[in-house]
Formats: sequence, C-alpha cells, structure tokens
Amino acid sequence: MRRVQRNSVGMNYQVPPQDNLHQMPPAQVAFHRTELSLILSLYGRFVAAGEWRDYGISCLRDVAVFSVFRRTAETPLYRIEKRPKLRDKQGMYAVVGMDGQIMKRGHDLKNVLRVLERKLIRAVD
Repeated sequence: MRRVQRNSVGMNYQVPPQDNLHQMPPAQVAFHRTELSLILSLYGRFVAAGEWRDYGISCLRDVAVFSVFRRTAETPLYRIEKRPKLRDKQGMYAVVGMDGQIMKRGHDLKNVLRVLERKLIRAVD
C-alpha cells in the first residue's frame, strides 16, 4: 500500500513502499572490479603474445560484453559476456566466438576463461 504525504506547500505526493526499494533491477549490467581484473590479465597475456590488439566494453541493460579484436576495424574475435538473468540456469558467464557460437558457459568466470587460455598456450608454442 502506498502512503500519501503532504509537503510544506500542501501538495500531495506518494512515497514508494520500503520493501520495493531493494528489488529494483540495476539500470545496466557491468563487470565488477574482480571480474575485470581476471579478464584484463588474460587480455594482457594475449597482447604480449601478439594475438590481440584492441578491446571494447559494452554495458547494456541485460548484458555486459568485453569484446576482443585482432585489429580495431574488424568484428570481435571473442566476446566475454555476463548475463545475470542466467545465473540460476546455465551460468551467467560465456565466451562467444567470432561466428556467434558459445564456446564455454558457466558460473565461475575463471573456469570459463580457461577455454581462451588453452589457445594462448598453443599461440606461444
């Protein structure tokens, strides 16, 4: 039930119930600092190996995307996605290839990024 209060001018305004304040979804999804440190650590190793050269971060309403590029003006080689709505299902983290195929999905970002670390080992050899 909403409460109606009067301000000092005498106008009515509605106060939202206290229990709904914490249930509002965030305006956009973003990576947390610990998630970004894992991703940027992997990114730095690929840059040092000469495989990757650029990245982009998109924070949207339903998904946060870290895109990796070999060159600036092309489509991303890989996308690391965070979809919180899938947290209770397949896992909110996913690595998506250039063709749109999901390479790995899971609940733990470190385990999901291992699919890319295997490629780094091959690139260095």
